[in-house]
Amino acid sequence: MTGGTREESVQPNGGIEHACGVIALECDDPGDAGYWTRVAAARERSSAGFALVFFSSARFAPGIVTNALSQACPGLRYAACSTAGEITRSGISEGNLIVILFPADRFRIAAHRISDIRRAGMERIVAQVGEAKRSFVAPGSAVRISNTFALCLIDGLSFAEESVTAALHWGLDDIPLLGGSAGDDMRFGETTLILDGEPARDAALLILVETQVPFHIFKTDNFVPTPDKLVVTRSDPDRRIVHEFNAAPAAQEYARVIGMDPQSLSPMSFASHPLVVRVGGEYYCRSVQKMNPDGSLSFFCAIDDGIVMTVAEPAGMTRTTRAAFDAVRERIGGIDFVLGFDCVLRRIDARNRQVTHRIAAIYHENKVIGFNTYGEQYLSMHLNQTFTGIAFGLGESDRSGP
Repeated sequence: MTGGTREESVQPNGGIEHACGVIALECDDPGDAGYWTRVAAARERSSAGFALVFFSSARFAPGIVTNALSQACPGLRYAACSTAGEITRSGISEGNLIVILFPADRFRIAAHRISDIRRAGMERIVAQVGEAKRSFVAPGSAVRISNTFALCLIDGLSFAEESVTAALHWGLDDIPLLGGSAGDDMRFGETTLILDGEPARDAALLILVETQVPFHIFKTDNFVPTPDKLVVTRSDPDRRIVHEFNAAPAAQEYARVIGMDPQSLSPMSFASHPLVVRVGGEYYCRSVQKMNPDGSLSFFCAIDDGIVMTVAEPAGMTRTTRAAFDAVRERIGGIDFVLGFDCVLRRIDARNRQVTHRIAAIYHENKVIGFNTYGEQYLSMHLNQTFTGIAFGLGESDRSGP
């Protein structure tokens, strides 16, 4: 496929073909048998060698997805994960299945499973990633490194994203990393990862990609710290549960600081009043997942006794999101499409503030495809309430990276 600088086009099979030859197909009906026929036709047209698959496990049973894909596209390698919502070319929604096909002549891709991540330990993961990198990158090939990036999909209920992300980053060294934590439609029961038909839990999928298509990795958030502080005085770090803030019951103290009744706390409250920690002069979100029956709070990110959290307020989501995409477009000279990992709490907050249509319009304008996560990975950090993405430019270049 030639790619060049042509614009995206809608194919007869219903997929969106981008200038670089990537084709994305979406489905919102589990009973649409013709969808897999369209996927097969798109695979043949694009000569795809690899696919990313994002799906709502509440609507699309993982076993049915793997069986249908193996029958439609025998021999196609793919990595898949369940979501907490999807970003399609039709908008921001829930209950969808997305297949993204990458042509083999433009993208060289290898994928690896890292198992048992709760107990693996940093040393073992670093060694495994280092071996994967050595087998993927030719020795002494600086050009190949400069055109390589890594994606990771991680079990969003593993409580291990921070350590795994740090180990991945360490093992990859000069290869930039980004990705998202798998979700389960806000049920907080069990997420699903799949590599080439094999399901994996308590795992991470590492996907190495080399391409001559120009790309740029970026992130954006929109929270502003306030003077209000909450100190973790009693917690269960292994389960990411805070029992007490400021020596008071966690939910009660959090609600008091943000001016709400504890019984009224909900995902909307947590999205509208995120908690952040300061690391190296920058603030990073440590979002609340849910309130537990005993008044404790479960988090999406690592916590521990003694951590000082600052209450923040989201501000200007539309403005900051548009500015981030404008900066990316200026840097790479036009956006072909963006693979995006967007925190589910951003989606909730956008809905609460009635700006979903504006954010969706920005995503549509910049051709974003992706999913809502239980956390985002960016270089060495596991983040919350952030959009992380990789933008692919028009044409070919050997300049790349974050």
